Amino acid sequence: MEKILFLIRGVPGSGKSSLAEALGIKAVCCADDYFVHGGKYLWKKEKISLAHDWCQRKCRRFMKKQASHIIVANTLTTERELQPYIKLAQNFNYKVFSIIVENRMSTKNIHSVPDETIQKMISRFEISL
Repeated sequence: MEKILFLIRGVPGSGKSSLAEALGIKAVCCADDYFVHGGKYLWKKEKISLAHDWCQRKCRRFMKKQASHIIVANTLTTERELQPYIKLAQNFNYKVFSIIVENRMSTKNIHSVPDETIQKMISRFEISL
């Protein structure tokens, strides 16, 4: 069976988590989950690097267990942010699909990310077609 890694990318509020849930795949990695404690989202800028390291380790654990389908649902706006997952996929022989989710419904993001921050993410969003 072919092993697949889905990289679901997009700015906050675009529907990354909703798409991951709709796909029904159990092996889901999301850096935002690192900030959930007791059912509350407690984001801290100084811990963002730790959250992404945690997310990458979670993805690696799924790959070591040979999960057939894995989702990483993060903003992943730059090639540098994608590379750790692409490298993992190569090491564990996973096919990679990058899925960009657009915010076509102009929905608000659930984590109250300021519009200015989202605009910065949009301006640095790298796409390789």
